Amino acid sequence: MQPPCLGACGGSLAVLGPGRRRPSSVSRATVSCAAGGGRASSRGKENVWSVDNDRAAAHKDRSQKNRRRRRPGGRRLPPPLPGRRKENDAGSRVLVSGAMLVDVETVLQTQEPVIMPSWDTFASSLSGIWKGVGAVFSPITAEMEPVGLGSKEEYLYDCYTLSQIEKMDDDVHGSVIQRKTNWVQLNPHGEAEKQSAGHYGWNHDSSSEKVTVDLPAHESFDLKKSEVLDEDTITMEPGIVFFEDGSYSRGPLDIAIGEYDESKYFLSPTYKFEQCLVKGCHKRLRIVHTIEFNEGGANIQIVRVAMYEEQWTSPANIHVEDDAPVDVRPFSQRKRTKPSELTGSWKVYEVSATPIYSEEIQELEGGAPFVYLCMETMKKRTLPESSVFFGEEEMLDMQDVTVLWLPGGVTAYVDVDKDGILCIGVSWYSDEGINLVMERDYGTDGKLREVRTKTEVKRRSVASSSSVYGGMSYNKTVCQLMYIIDQL
Repeated sequence: MQPPCLGACGGSLAVLGPGRRRPSSVSRATVSCAAGGGRASSRGKENVWSVDNDRAAAHKDRSQKNRRRRRPGGRRLPPPLPGRRKENDAGSRVLVSGAMLVDVETVLQTQEPVIMPSWDTFASSLSGIWKGVGAVFSPITAEMEPVGLGSKEEYLYDCYTLSQIEKMDDDVHGSVIQRKTNWVQLNPHGEAEKQSAGHYGWNHDSSSEKVTVDLPAHESFDLKKSEVLDEDTITMEPGIVFFEDGSYSRGPLDIAIGEYDESKYFLSPTYKFEQCLVKGCHKRLRIVHTIEFNEGGANIQIVRVAMYEEQWTSPANIHVEDDAPVDVRPFSQRKRTKPSELTGSWKVYEVSATPIYSEEIQELEGGAPFVYLCMETMKKRTLPESSVFFGEEEMLDMQDVTVLWLPGGVTAYVDVDKDGILCIGVSWYSDEGINLVMERDYGTDGKLREVRTKTEVKRRSVASSSSVYGGMSYNKTVCQLMYIIDQL
């Protein structure tokens, strides 16, 4: 079932078509010439052809019986421009990498059931006026992509947003959430750190650490009279999973996966997955993945990654002046998190929602009900096996790329494990040592398996925290959160 449109920084400029996979190498018939008469040796030809036929038949049987998804595919990158940075350059940024390795060290609390959150409470937490910023990123290189064109036909890389979200009564669905988002595009300069690196013709002063671009403030625009980005209605649709803090994961309950019919090669089901993380009740991060499932779901192509950070400013029914300040910076002005910042031991509090597939229950409930469980663990995260620095690698095989390291401490990843489980995830890291995570899993049958939200607190020794904070203790917020987790 295709979910309704989930708003993304639109326009054909920001849509990156899916890359083509490299054709797999196949064995070919070889013909060897005799030294004297120049006649072909038929022995080798017969053997090769018989082997090829056997292999093709066996491969066809295996593919029909047990189709496995391939990792999200893409194209190979061209060689970098002259003057590329080396890995030991302190200014190098990791944009894409393989999956980080996570091991469970200790289970502090086994899974226990928790009460399912109330829809009315969830709808109330979303309602209000939200001001924010947005951007679109390439699923191939994780670089910022244009979201529109300016008056002088120049590319614009950032946008400001204004969302009005209200809880409404509906005769069919009962209580629904209506969302209307306006936006303006800005910033023809691109990403600030990219400019400071001197790539693609940007000039910079080597004595300065970073180039800052003066962009107009959010309150300088009248977004209420600006262009409408999207209008959407969120209901208790099958596939939506929400939590008590207002975070949610939205997507299809079932993905169209089946036997591949070559005569219908032009049919490629495309879905949008919207996942939202909440920080401190008044700030939230939304990421929308647009993913195409080719060849009956065996070949996955990430078409687009759109990201928004928003701040709650007022209730929806109370007028707020447009010049009210908002504490959000465009993504082009933010740094990207380094993989080393997410390594080490973490104390993880996890809440998961698992759907129950039963025809009788689905008829009564209108969809699969969810069972909510919580658990607490100690986990250790290590560096990924491969990471690519901007302009460092000459060629990049996209089969090794899993994680996109985005500005503002955000990582987005789409991965397929050895058992064929598809995981669509996003994490949001802050300098206080707190990492928020949302993950959505699908099985090989295309059905939703589990949705997880995690709050991870990084464990630091007293010596390291003293060196980082100049002899001071943890940030007050971190201490309070660790205390609450310890009491659970």
